[in-house]
Amino acid sequence: MGCLFSFFSAAYYIPKLFYGPTPATVSARTSAGSKAIERVSLREFLELRCPSLHKEYRPAWWLNNGHLQTAYCVLGDFSKIDRVEYDRKLIRTLDGGTIGLDFTPPAQERTLPDDTPIVVVLHGLTGGSHESYVRSILAPACTPVEQGGLGYRGIVVNFRGCAGVPVTSPQLYSALHTDDIRVAVMFITKMYPRARLIGVGFSLGANVLTRYVAQEGPNCRLAAGCALGSPWDLLVSSDRLESRFLHRHIYSRGMAQNLSNLVARHKDELAKFPDSMLYKSMQTSLPKKNMTLLEFDDAITRIAGGSSPPFPFPSARDYYIAGSSHNVLGDIQVPFLAVSSADDPIASTVPIGETDNGWVVIAVTNGGGHLGWFEAGKRFGQLERWIRKPVIEWIRAVGEDLVLEANRGRPLHEVDGFLKEVGRDDIGCKEVEGGGHIVGVEGEGGLLAGL
Repeated sequence: MGCLFSFFSAAYYIPKLFYGPTPATVSARTSAGSKAIERVSLREFLELRCPSLHKEYRPAWWLNNGHLQTAYCVLGDFSKIDRVEYDRKLIRTLDGGTIGLDFTPPAQERTLPDDTPIVVVLHGLTGGSHESYVRSILAPACTPVEQGGLGYRGIVVNFRGCAGVPVTSPQLYSALHTDDIRVAVMFITKMYPRARLIGVGFSLGANVLTRYVAQEGPNCRLAAGCALGSPWDLLVSSDRLESRFLHRHIYSRGMAQNLSNLVARHKDELAKFPDSMLYKSMQTSLPKKNMTLLEFDDAITRIAGGSSPPFPFPSARDYYIAGSSHNVLGDIQVPFLAVSSADDPIASTVPIGETDNGWVVIAVTNGGGHLGWFEAGKRFGQLERWIRKPVIEWIRAVGEDLVLEANRGRPLHEVDGFLKEVGRDDIGCKEVEGGGHIVGVEGEGGLLAGL
């Protein structure tokens, strides 16, 4: 009986993997560095190269539910681990907005070949390149091979107004708007045309990444994607946040306060646009105390979360419906791994059975909270992030073993100083002055910051 109980308890902690009925077929090297190539299903590719997804993830016993895992992600001290430093470039979009691209390793630290694979990261709600969950992936991904890392380049796309990026237009960001990541990837492609790009998104960034990859379809410039803790169905997630006492008063209000603080930090910049809908809404809505996330999104995000059209939306709920990502999974045409936690108190929906797309694999863990996934370390009381193991395995697999069959993406050219895609004139970007050296443990505080 004891052995039987042990067997079932072990099986309980192995992540559940969900594939389409007919997994996509990819070309892959038979072994690391091999010139021999074989055709395998995405399922076979994952089973061989991501062993951590087929082994137990046991949450640390003292963080044995989603609330505790999420709380530690927010309140834990990660300043002494996974130190990552960056060089920042600022790029200006056609509408006048500014995005911050943080590159690691910095040029003064070491120089990498131009064809080095690049991990392109999208952070959470009000986060940035300083977030511990971002650094937990980039530290091992960008550490030199001789020191046990992958030796890759990392580039974090910091959303407008986040992590010290200035606000230079009356437009912010949202779970729906994908043109900022689109032009960022165009810019990166122009800088490193021979490099393979691998997308990794966290929480809101995971939703944006999913939508971007789906919209690009066969023209996606990313070789593969990985979505961690995505909210998927924004309307259902919002309803669950707002309808339960703890979720409404802790999570929803905490995230709304962070968003309010972000806008308040840029009030002088936004005052340069007094006739904008965003500035007018700020004057009437932001003085309110204890707003929920739904109330903030109804006041600000539905108006200024992206370009027009489709913004502004009649209500936050209309924005949630339009901005969800669970319903676009069928359009993805690159290898795409999504990992969610069954006890995530913030991103509480997982689109199991909602797509038969063979390019998409969804892994669900029994524990981990929102962007936590902490397990007991080797030393007593030590915690480690389990999620870095399967994600690094995935990044290495698609960065080195996956054989790309064609270059993707429309040709690029410059028009009046802006980098654009041939045949599309409505979006573009150019580098502007600013940026500098960024130390990855320095960031913006606040309850639930970055989630």
